Amino acid sequence: MRVYLPCTLPALARVVEAGELGPAPLTGYAVTPALIEWYASGDTEELEYVALTEAARASLRMLAADLADGVHAAPRRVVVVAEVADRAVQASADLEEKGRVRVAEPVPLAKVAAVHVDDAYAVADVKAALAALPDADKGDDDARFVVDGAEAHELMWYATQEIPDLLGA
Repeated sequence: MRVYLPCTLPALARVVEAGELGPAPLTGYAVTPALIEWYASGDTEELEYVALTEAARASLRMLAADLADGVHAAPRRVVVVAEVADRAVQASADLEEKGRVRVAEPVPLAKVAAVHVDDAYAVADVKAALAALPDADKGDDDARFVVDGAEAHELMWYATQEIPDLLGA
């Protein structure tokens, strides 16, 4: 099963160093039965895009958590795409996040298919979204609009062999 795992650039560097994403369980996003039912008219590509978008949202929250912990990294959302054995994936029962899954075991770097990352043009909007996130969570429509501004940026696709260059940039 293809799983979209939210990440950050510092976390991606740790993944490369460790040779795997872990420890388990990992939260990811995938084309789940609930997502298929909710988005009945969508084809596989559209459903995968929804899962990627959900993972990008989770990546923004990971960036916010890093900032709160004093970790200052490039404000770029990161999503790692991996092929995971179906038996290791459990769909969430949360109706708010229909594509959310739990991955029960670490994901070897060899199972990573690609990485999606914000380009430099998105940095200002991601910074603004990080600042607005607490107010957006409290229901502030203006703050939610700012967060949506970051989500309007498409993530760039990187092949696995490009990860070292991406981390070096």
